[in-house]
Amino acid sequence: MPVKNSQDEKIYQGLRRFNLIMGFLHLIQGIFMWVISNDTTYPIFTNYLKFNTTTLTLTPDPKLFYELPFGPAVAIFLLISAIAHFYLATVGYPSYVKNLKKGMNPVRFYEYALSSSLMIVLIGMLVGIWDLGSIILMFGINAMMNLFGILMERHNQTTVKTDWHSFVFGSIAGIIPWIVIMIYFFSALSSSDAKPPAFVYAIIPTIFVFFDSFAVNMVLQYKKVGRWKDYLYGERVYIILSLVAKTALAWQIFAGTLAPI
Repeated sequence: MPVKNSQDEKIYQGLRRFNLIMGFLHLIQGIFMWVISNDTTYPIFTNYLKFNTTTLTLTPDPKLFYELPFGPAVAIFLLISAIAHFYLATVGYPSYVKNLKKGMNPVRFYEYALSSSLMIVLIGMLVGIWDLGSIILMFGINAMMNLFGILMERHNQTTVKTDWHSFVFGSIAGIIPWIVIMIYFFSALSSSDAKPPAFVYAIIPTIFVFFDSFAVNMVLQYKKVGRWKDYLYGERVYIILSLVAKTALAWQIFAGTLAPI
């Protein structure tokens, strides 16, 4: 038994170091994006109703709410991940190990609820989703998708057979922002003078595949396919997918619109 405990401790210490490394990789990129990016901004509008005295009807009244600096926005989702990784590798390490032994990591999904929701908002803005209400709804429903991930892991601590309800509901929530993004994207493609920037053509399929990969990883964990029989293997895959997805989005946006001229 002491030998097994020693081996387990080495595995968890390895994950601790892995989180530290990933934290620094996110941190370095986040600082770079914040410092080096140009001053590109994207507008956010409100569309509150006003009374048209000529037609005697209520009509939308678009007004600029905020110009979002894209460089800091990209940096923020990288820095959020850095904070989460550093937390898990330091003060949160004991609870991290305790949860991993149960087959769960709620901190992961809390972080995704913030970082991936910001990512989906930025992708939406690239195709013209600039309405404040739409942005809040996209952020919120994507966050809920990730919170369903916590329920999936927590609920299945008490089931003999895997209960997929949380996974299914989370998947439904997660696909909705992408449906809206695709509507705006294809609408722009059909216009002769409002096509999205060329780099957006690469971002949408790339990040969509990465977002789906997280769901695939969860399925493989609960189906216990191959190396995914070990929950910790899936944990490492989550960490790698998170880094690659955020890095891909950050650098595609940087190359497309944030690189200094």
